[in-house]
Amino acid sequence: MATTATRRTTRRTNTTNARRRGPAANLPAPKPKAKPGTTRSTRNAGRMWSEHDLRELRALAKQNTPTRVIGLKLGRTETSVRSQAARQGLSLKPTNQSPRTPRR
Repeated sequence: MATTATRRTTRRTNTTNARRRGPAANLPAPKPKAKPGTTRSTRNAGRMWSEHDLRELRALAKQNTPTRVIGLKLGRTETSVRSQAARQGLSLKPTNQSPRTPRR
């Protein structure tokens, strides 16, 4: 019975390292991944949208540029581009897609 008491006291308290076996036991925990489809650009993060930025947003939206590319060109996140386009009343949906037709 002394061995079970000893085992209980020597167990690791960190559950992530306790589950790992082999050479990976000494590595730090992996970083959480970003959500797919999100792009991060901090060049203009937290700054107000200038009139030049808004003009460029309108021109790129008119050319059917993907939202991700617009964000990279303007130095903004994809989410901020979408929300600003909604505030400006711009549609970011591509116009070159054919309408859905019902299946027969």
